[in-house]
Amino acid sequence: MNNTLHAVLDPKSIVVIGASENPDKIGGRPLFYLQRHGYRGKVFGVNPKRTETQGYPTFPALEALPEVPEVAIVVVPGDAAVQAVEQCARLGVKVCVTMASGFGETGTLEGIAAERRMVDAARAAGMRMVGPNTQGLANFGTGAILSFSSMFMESQPLDGPVGVVSQSGAMSVVPYGMLRARGIGVRYAHATGNDADVNVAEIAAVVAEDPDLKLLLLYLESIPDPAPLAEAARIAHARGLPIVALKSGRTAAGQQAAKSHTGALANEDRLVDAFLERHGIWRARDLQELVAATELYLKGWKPKGRRLVAISNSGAVCVMAADAATRLGMPMAQLAPATRADLNRVLPSFATTTNPIDITAALLTNSRLFGDILPALARDPAADAFLIGIPVAGAAYDVDAFARDTAAFAESTGKPTVAGIPQPQIAAPFKALGVPVMETETEAVAALAQFVSHHERMTLAKPTSAARPAPIGSSRMLNEAESLALAGAAGIGVVPHRLCTTADAAARALLALGGPVVVKGCSRAVAHKSELGLVRLKLRTEAEVRAAFSDMEQALRSRNLDFDGVIVARMASGRRELMIGAHVDAVFGPVVLIGDGGKFVEALPDTQVLLPPFDADDVRRALGLLRIAPLLAGVRDEPALDVDAFAAATVAVGALMEQSHPRIASLDLNPVLLGARGEGCTALDAVVFVAD
Repeated sequence: MNNTLHAVLDPKSIVVIGASENPDKIGGRPLFYLQRHGYRGKVFGVNPKRTETQGYPTFPALEALPEVPEVAIVVVPGDAAVQAVEQCARLGVKVCVTMASGFGETGTLEGIAAERRMVDAARAAGMRMVGPNTQGLANFGTGAILSFSSMFMESQPLDGPVGVVSQSGAMSVVPYGMLRARGIGVRYAHATGNDADVNVAEIAAVVAEDPDLKLLLLYLESIPDPAPLAEAARIAHARGLPIVALKSGRTAAGQQAAKSHTGALANEDRLVDAFLERHGIWRARDLQELVAATELYLKGWKPKGRRLVAISNSGAVCVMAADAATRLGMPMAQLAPATRADLNRVLPSFATTTNPIDITAALLTNSRLFGDILPALARDPAADAFLIGIPVAGAAYDVDAFARDTAAFAESTGKPTVAGIPQPQIAAPFKALGVPVMETETEAVAALAQFVSHHERMTLAKPTSAARPAPIGSSRMLNEAESLALAGAAGIGVVPHRLCTTADAAARALLALGGPVVVKGCSRAVAHKSELGLVRLKLRTEAEVRAAFSDMEQALRSRNLDFDGVIVARMASGRRELMIGAHVDAVFGPVVLIGDGGKFVEALPDTQVLLPPFDADDVRRALGLLRIAPLLAGVRDEPALDVDAFAAATVAVGALMEQSHPRIASLDLNPVLLGARGEGCTALDAVVFVAD
């Protein structure tokens, strides 16, 4: 990573261009924070009306400073901001943090042009620019608070193991405020604004190198270039640092709002999901989920599975916990007979010793019940994670003992343990001993599910150096024979067939292939043949084949469409029609789509996205997420299907998209006929577009 960006997180010297004595103004707030939070480097101000600002030496112009600062904060507006950035670049400033607004985010030609001037000046001199339209960056580990956010006035900063990096100013400090309200320290709260030069992923990559960081939270409005984010993920993955990202713009309305907010580009949402999953990044659905499981991440647990044990003094909590666990893919653990026998010896006869475990109101008269049953549960190999639900307790309960027993249990087992406790005074001793506490059992189970699922994702992650693909430009369609030949050469099984340019050749193909056959009109101008009557099935005689040839030639020529002949193909049989599609996305590069196939693929889509390179295991996992997944495994009297053959074909398509010459713009194999296990799969039709 560029060492220049390290300077902005721990600069040796800083100048504020447009320095103000008033800490409530944008030009005064960074100076106030630098002094308040113990920044130890040199600080200068630029303001022609002052010689000192908030105790810092101030000069009339940037050129008058006694030395070139590493970092400049630009708060002057409009064209003055552009000129200040250009001056910083000429003088050799390493990083310029441009807080001024009114540039690319406005969408006006003037704003875009002014932003371009700043970027060009910075890049020509080797300077990096954060912003414009940025709230700034904050490092509470070094006191380098290059920000004007009011949040740091409202929520007292505390250095800690969490970093927040955001394109949006608000979304850099709202998670900060939520975490500080929960007593969690935050080291970084960075906002990158318009991402005109330095983008959010580049800052994230630098932050990810911090060995003290245990969790990195990102807010993204666009991913115009996946390479920096892939690099941040690679750095984080190498040291086991979890990244949770909130990527907005899931809907068309959200994408349009993002464009008007920071000039962000909309990404096709399923590709974003696939990219984040591949790189081990958990995608939060909303701001609450972004921070919900923080306490679990900070414990450093390494979960071995997702089977849950729930314990409560309320039967209702037990039921609701089981409902939430089922909904979130956390199966309730089946306790061993020995475990249940141990529980029966401890709990009263009216308690429930199946999982979830209802210890009932007996907890009121025997505060040792938690402490007595937890060791037995710790020994059960089926238990991977634990929920302690205490909806009601009070003065008659030994809450401190409950907390001590739970904390000791979590420490000794190393298994994720979370409590659901709505009463703040009951939750307090648990929190004091480091037990993650949520307000309800549903929130607790959701946090566990996210944490465990994210750990699984990180284990399977394959961060790659994602480079922005070269644009395809214009493309041309191959005819079906050419498309099938390309697929076959790549190792994908295709239906036995022959391209015939005469009726005699078609008749000979019938004899060679053996009936019945399919006859299809072949034209590089037609992708969908059925609508034009270019498909005839189950033809058995020479006369039928000759007639089909004549009809199809006439149908194409009468429409002034290319007639490349007909394809005579053997009628194939199988168990299920699937599809494999692929194209080159302008942002993420090659993309492969697999799923249910046939003529209803657009009307009833059931597909999953894969980003090359991937292997057969990745394909099988994707197939398992389809709605038709149970059918692939075999149901009723139907056999299991040959998913291994389909996985091999899909891997071949992925490799083809990465290595193709000429470059493939898109590819569709539909249907791909899947046989029973061991019978393979066969592509019956293919449509390929290649770059001109």
